[in-house]
Amino acid sequence: MQQSTDIEILFVSHKSPPATGGMEKQSHELINGVALYLKTHTIVYNHQESLLTFFLKLNARILKVIKANPQIKLIHFNDGLIAAIASYHKGYEQIKKTATIHGLDIVYPLAYFQKKIIPRFNTFDRIFAVSDATAQAACDRGIKAEKIQVIVNGVDSTEHRVKKKIADISHKYPDIQLDKKIFVTLGRPVKRKGFSWLLQHVIPYLGTDFQLLMLGPYSTKKTLTDLLIKLLPSKLKTMIMLFLGYPSDQTTLRKILPLYYPKAIHLGKVPFEDLQIILNESLAFLMPNIAITGDMEGFGLVCLEASTAGSLVIASALEGINSAVQHKKNGILVPAENRHAWVNVLTEVLENPEHYQQQAKIYAEYTRTTYSWDIMARTYGNAFLEIASK
Repeated sequence: MQQSTDIEILFVSHKSPPATGGMEKQSHELINGVALYLKTHTIVYNHQESLLTFFLKLNARILKVIKANPQIKLIHFNDGLIAAIASYHKGYEQIKKTATIHGLDIVYPLAYFQKKIIPRFNTFDRIFAVSDATAQAACDRGIKAEKIQVIVNGVDSTEHRVKKKIADISHKYPDIQLDKKIFVTLGRPVKRKGFSWLLQHVIPYLGTDFQLLMLGPYSTKKTLTDLLIKLLPSKLKTMIMLFLGYPSDQTTLRKILPLYYPKAIHLGKVPFEDLQIILNESLAFLMPNIAITGDMEGFGLVCLEASTAGSLVIASALEGINSAVQHKKNGILVPAENRHAWVNVLTEVLENPEHYQQQAKIYAEYTRTTYSWDIMARTYGNAFLEIASK
């Protein structure tokens, strides 16, 4: 895509650093990537005001930016929530509008949202879905198929050479057993991630020559939020937990993790450098997702990040993960919630570590060349030019 100056794009997003997560990363990379090719403007949440204030002032701010920059031909809203709010805006109907949906922002099981809000997405000129599964979920809920385009997320394609070993940081994590083969899980302990399922249905049936390191946000003790959530009615509880990204699997993990010590341990959230070291030296990165009504894995960006870090990716063949992992090209897909399949695959990997370590290198190269933030940004940019030129 050649750089263009006659069409300008306005990006609107409430997902931004220093907050971390797949949507924040995608938003940051998309805005900065497209800016290399098109003149862009941004209205991005700066975390200096409340999110409610940001949303309340958004319509006026958009009108102000459009008035000051009449060359803006398209506004892109970078997730379903902010797109839903913008669908009620007034005053810029002449501008083309697009939005990205990531998964939960289309399957969120609130009846009013499903019946009244999602149909409004058909007023947008295009809806970008981060995976085939997300696109299908959108179609199933009444968004016109001709309005939907799948553009998968990317990953940093630069090869980073990790010089340190786990042994070099083991003083920080004394429970790591350096003589064991390492499996890794990563992420917030929400039920769809399948962490407690893995512990209960797979880990007990493997041998002893490994250790599972669980990484990501984790609280070993009950929090005030836990107590408040527990008081809510069941249906409302589910809605609130999904909306907040509440760690719905954490209570179960607290109960069962001690039963598997030291075969499985939780290290909590670790520094990025330590994460790269652990992923690079691990035998496999596991993403054992399970199906949860009203929730979904929109893409599975962490699979790509683990692959480029040098880990063999073994993941559930479920939802958006199927768009991030291509079986035996950049990882191994396993039927979700199939204990025998998971046990067989992990046993095979444990028994042939050298072979699978070599495969991980091949898979990492495929990930780097097939998925990149630049490919994603250029694909969006071409779509923006096409839409804005109509």
